[in-house]
Amino acid sequence: MRVERVKLHENGSVARVETAGLHYRELNSILRSLVADGADRIELHGVAGQRYIGTDLDRPVQIEIFGVPGNDLGSFLDGPRVTVHGNAQDGCGNTMNRGTIIVHGMAGDITGLSARGGNIFVRDDVGYRAGVHMKEFGDRRPNLVIGGTAQDFLGEYMAGGVLVALGLTLGKSAHHLARFIGTGMHAGVIFLRGVVEEHQLGKEVGVTQPDEDEEKLLEELVTEYCGYFEVEPAKVLDQPFVKLFPLYLRPYGPLYAPTHRGIEGPVSRWKVK
Repeated sequence: MRVERVKLHENGSVARVETAGLHYRELNSILRSLVADGADRIELHGVAGQRYIGTDLDRPVQIEIFGVPGNDLGSFLDGPRVTVHGNAQDGCGNTMNRGTIIVHGMAGDITGLSARGGNIFVRDDVGYRAGVHMKEFGDRRPNLVIGGTAQDFLGEYMAGGVLVALGLTLGKSAHHLARFIGTGMHAGVIFLRGVVEEHQLGKEVGVTQPDEDEEKLLEELVTEYCGYFEVEPAKVLDQPFVKLFPLYLRPYGPLYAPTHRGIEGPVSRWKVK
């Protein structure tokens, strides 16, 4: 480890790492060493595109990132809280298990890809395919809260979890940007605050209003989001949400099921009653 880049605060549990010029492998090696040595909080300064920051860390350490991390921030994250004081690139929270990622800016494409637990809060907008193939694992449920809006294929192939888009970066009465929302979705739920038209939705989703329990869940997630970004919860909760839910349990199951002789194509039996 390049010790000259690491400075410990007086109590020895907080570390500052100057990351300029560090290859992502060297940076992640430093991170793992600091976590193994018992650091409670790690500040990363000068971050400029290093990938996989926080990958596979499994302690509740706090990581503060100053700069713009590269792809797959917090992939396989298993407990830490990662705060980005800036934007995040593609794949933020890829397959994360536990922990929290907080982005004080925008995030790129496939934010929350295959997340199976933990929480992601993005202050502003996200790119394409946010929440793609999110799923639940055991008693874990991923939550992705987007303060603004998203590009196309939001919630594509969702297999579990909760995805919320608050539309705070949109003008009053402006539409969400995404098309094909929930395409292939077969579990989980999407909540949208703001205007969305039927033609923007995938064929696999239905539209309804949140029930009483879901309104409580939304209040909890919105309140936590607002706490990170200094927003008044009442101003966010003053507008209604729409709920998107899957119409089918396995919309593409017949494509991969064996076809029996004498039957003209596979029979779909996955529609939810």
